[in-house]
Amino acid sequence: MKYLVICLIPLLGLALTAFAAETVSKKEKLRHVVAFKFKDSATKEQIKQVEEAFRALKSKIPQVVSIEWGTNVSPEKLDKGFTHGFIVTFNNEKDRDAYLIHPEHKKFVDLALPLIGDAFVIDFVGKN
Repeated sequence: MKYLVICLIPLLGLALTAFAAETVSKKEKLRHVVAFKFKDSATKEQIKQVEEAFRALKSKIPQVVSIEWGTNVSPEKLDKGFTHGFIVTFNNEKDRDAYLIHPEHKKFVDLALPLIGDAFVIDFVGKN
């Protein structure tokens, strides 16, 4: 019996480590950050349409956990002409990958691309 307990202690430690790692990874979300610089020819109405279409992706693509967005308000003057920022949150890379090929995302890209002068995208896993 004593031998069995001694053998089970390392296994219990491994199980607890795996549980802790899984708990941490579930808290960490994948952030998909997108910044847009619109062409000078884009009208205010067209830009508003892009804003609304981007926000609507949350209700059209189930893998999207949340979307936050806004326009640049930084006083640092380091925006390089980018005016709009969006943060799309996913539970994991698999969900992000499904979003990228989703027909609704492709429709959004078709709408926005002719109006975008430049875009910047970076993805990262949020750490606490």
